[in-house]
Amino acid sequence: MSETPISKMSFEDAMRELEQVVGQLERGDVALEDSIKLYERGAELKKRCEAKLKDAEEKVAAITLNGDGQPTGTTPVEGM
Repeated sequence: MSETPISKMSFEDAMRELEQVVGQLERGDVALEDSIKLYERGAELKKRCEAKLKDAEEKVAAITLNGDGQPTGTTPVEGM
């Protein structure tokens, strides 16, 4: 597992580690206490991935297009 705090991870790093956590849990060769810790870390990683995806979706939704369908800038998300 990474030593980077989850709150500082990029989407890709969090997803990569989440996949590792899921793989370990699926193998079933982890002690119960370690499984609980892995599950908790996995839940936090999932939450981080969801937050990063939401941020990306908001940025995409804020792109404004001109009459020709070309991007012209962005609209603040708060104004939507």
